[in-house]
Amino acid sequence: MMNMTTDDHGKADGPTKLEVNLARIEELSARMMQAFAKRKASDPGVAGPSNELFMKAAAAYVAGMMQDPAKVMEHQIAYWGRTLKHYAAAQTALAGGEFKAPEPDPNLKDRRFSNPLWDTHPAFSFLKAQYLINADAVKEAIGDMALDPTEKNRVEYFTRQIVDMFAPTNFLGTNPDALEKAVATDGESLVQGLENLVADLEASEGDLLITLADKKAFVLGQNIATTPGKVVFRNKMLELIQYSPSTETVYETPLLIFPPWINKFYVLDLKPSNSLVKWIVDQGHTLFVVSWVNPDASFADIGMDDYIEQGYLAAINEVRAITGQEQINAVGYCIAGTTLGLTLSHLESLGQSPVLSATFFTTLTDFSDPGEVGVFLAADFLDGIGRQIDMDGILSKTFMGRTFSFLRSNDLIYGPAIKSYMMGEAPPAFDLLFWNGDGTNLPGKMAKEYLYGLCRDDTFAKGSFPVKGVPTALSGVKLPICAIACETDHIAHWRGSFRGIQQMGSADKTFILSQSGHIAGIINPPSKGKYGHYSNSGPMTSPEDWRAGAEFHPGSWWPRWGEWLAGRAGSQIPARSPDPAHSLCDAPGTYVVAVPR
Repeated sequence: MMNMTTDDHGKADGPTKLEVNLARIEELSARMMQAFAKRKASDPGVAGPSNELFMKAAAAYVAGMMQDPAKVMEHQIAYWGRTLKHYAAAQTALAGGEFKAPEPDPNLKDRRFSNPLWDTHPAFSFLKAQYLINADAVKEAIGDMALDPTEKNRVEYFTRQIVDMFAPTNFLGTNPDALEKAVATDGESLVQGLENLVADLEASEGDLLITLADKKAFVLGQNIATTPGKVVFRNKMLELIQYSPSTETVYETPLLIFPPWINKFYVLDLKPSNSLVKWIVDQGHTLFVVSWVNPDASFADIGMDDYIEQGYLAAINEVRAITGQEQINAVGYCIAGTTLGLTLSHLESLGQSPVLSATFFTTLTDFSDPGEVGVFLAADFLDGIGRQIDMDGILSKTFMGRTFSFLRSNDLIYGPAIKSYMMGEAPPAFDLLFWNGDGTNLPGKMAKEYLYGLCRDDTFAKGSFPVKGVPTALSGVKLPICAIACETDHIAHWRGSFRGIQQMGSADKTFILSQSGHIAGIINPPSKGKYGHYSNSGPMTSPEDWRAGAEFHPGSWWPRWGEWLAGRAGSQIPARSPDPAHSLCDAPGTYVVAVPR
């Protein structure tokens, strides 16, 4: 313990808090450099678009100036006018000798600027308003560019990333929240923020992945992913979990869920209050869920055929054998829904029908318009990913996590970074964000087949994606189907999901549109009463016509889907429990916690 004494003037003899913090900063800086030194080299193509994209944008802007100089002047004069008006308002507010900001403009509201000082302090108010004026000017200029639609979407997206990055909230000197806390804590918040930054760098070996949730707050099988069940089958691709019944009787036809292998299955089984798994079991279904392996480089040559044969077909056959049923009901979520569609089309071509009905959660099968994700499907980015895959044998969770986060950068990058690195706050104990940070890798061959064959070339919708050498088509999906899409989904946009379902060969189609996004729109328990949904029993002519004629229902879509599923699940029989003689371990299993080598 440090020995502290006091001199005649009452001054402590020992290092001040500032000196202690400075010493900690020096130590942390050394650790930061050591962490950066471990960073693996990555292909430049995975970091963003090539310079060619911005050169085309610049050329388009110059061409626009030449062809329509009046339009350019209109933009400039509007921008100058807003800027001058803003400056004059600030000057007027200060002219009376009072240190105050002008009246806030209700048209310049942005939740990033929630601290009252952004409206009351002259300097912060001026910075906020001018930043938002500049951002609008850039958006308008880009919007009027004469570019190919695909390139224009990319220019708009990446320009927005640059504009968001330069928000004054992202810098210590212009963030009143961070400055106030630093003063109140004698700089302790900044030192703790540096601690958080270094810890994140060390955890990712020099790559910066922001910790979104407290990693110590949840333990799988203890306070998350706790629905009782057993692993009843395992191969190199998956563990199959059968959940224990909570009702005396169950529906005759079992239900099998295929979650996306881009993330882990327990998004469906978070806390009991928002667990879709628990809810399904409580409705009286014999439920099986696939837990995919988290691949390492030894899976480099595993492709879509392997996922279908050793994943989908193996799991379907095991569920049929365990329950003694000829047919089962199946669910596919996101990429697992896309692959479920491929599997069903393949089975149809073989004249086999082991699946009675299929449900698709936020699934794209028609990639003709991939939505926001399309900005990453141009040659420069895909070729960079391809080269990185060739180097690593896998598509690392690091690249995927970062890519999806940038689709919502203010929510998933800059906002959390400000709280953690500037404010020195500990990440929250939030189950959904904990899951979001628990990513998985993709096998190299499969990732290429998905990105090039399905996403870029749209071969499933064109009827040419091969499964075991035989082309598959959307028209080959002929069994009863239900699809749930999400209104603000930034990964699988609902109109694209609609168009894929529209082209499937089934005569029995139900489409449900949930409010919210890719995860929150699906994990939406009825007990929360949070997001509503839309339904329309009319023909699926177009996304716009369907939406215009849809009826809005408050609350979760789960009960509506539950009714649909119950109508295709057969009669009630005595509840089935996992056979102890064939149980390998308790849910949630071993694959979900295994760390790839």
